[in-house]
Amino acid sequence: MSDDRTVETRTESPAWMLPAVIVLGLLAIGGLAFGWNASSKLDATQQMVAAQLKTEQQAVQQDMSSVKDRLAQDEKTNTDLQGDLKVVTDKLKITQGQLKKARQEAVKLNDATTEKVSALDTSVHSELATKATSDDVKVVDTKVVGVKTDLDATREDLKMARSEMGTLIARNHDEIDQLRRLGERDYVEFTIVGRNKPEKVGNVTVELKGVNEKRNQFSAAVTIEDRRFDKRNRAMNEPIFFYLSGTHIPEEIVVNKVGKNTISGYLSIPKANSTTAAAASKSGN
Repeated sequence: MSDDRTVETRTESPAWMLPAVIVLGLLAIGGLAFGWNASSKLDATQQMVAAQLKTEQQAVQQDMSSVKDRLAQDEKTNTDLQGDLKVVTDKLKITQGQLKKARQEAVKLNDATTEKVSALDTSVHSELATKATSDDVKVVDTKVVGVKTDLDATREDLKMARSEMGTLIARNHDEIDQLRRLGERDYVEFTIVGRNKPEKVGNVTVELKGVNEKRNQFSAAVTIEDRRFDKRNRAMNEPIFFYLSGTHIPEEIVVNKVGKNTISGYLSIPKANSTTAAAASKSGN
């Protein structure tokens, strides 16, 4: 009888497997730690980017608000300018005819002056031919001097510059006196010293706002019948025209001298305006 033998086979794990498992476990833990760290940094970066975007959005919104405000201001300024342009255009429609009439009157005035001088000259020569006494000669000489004086004054008048309305522009007190002698307008001379000090000049109020002596320019505010007009950077001897209610001939302000915080000039008022204003005052009473 044969013996039955049971053979037991023991399988043992290799010696390197355990260290390998440990190493793999460490690597897995390290990978998890690295991933968590990267995830934290990513969250922080996202938060920072979100904060920057929010800041940029706020800045853009502020800029947009500022742009809207500027556009609104520009639109208002444009509207005001269009209104001023309409007023000027309406005035120009009136003054084109007046300008033509003023030029025609100026030509007539020059012709009349020439005829007057010629007539006086003829009269002088006639008197010289018919009167021989010394007394008569003295009288005639006096008339000749008067003719020469009138002729010189006329020549000086013609040397004055004319505005676009055809009016003569006086540059000093003597020329203002020459214009007074023509008898067509009333002249009110003024000197304003100091800024922001409104002063009554004739039927208007003038307030000096600034002076540029180097450029011979000034800025002023003119109040006419409770209406205020700002005139900026106006040159010397540059007339400022304006109309009173119920009148068709403009008055004008001319500044012919500027200094440190001071201006001097005159207000020119047509005699027709004075008559119209007086008639209006009587009818109102």
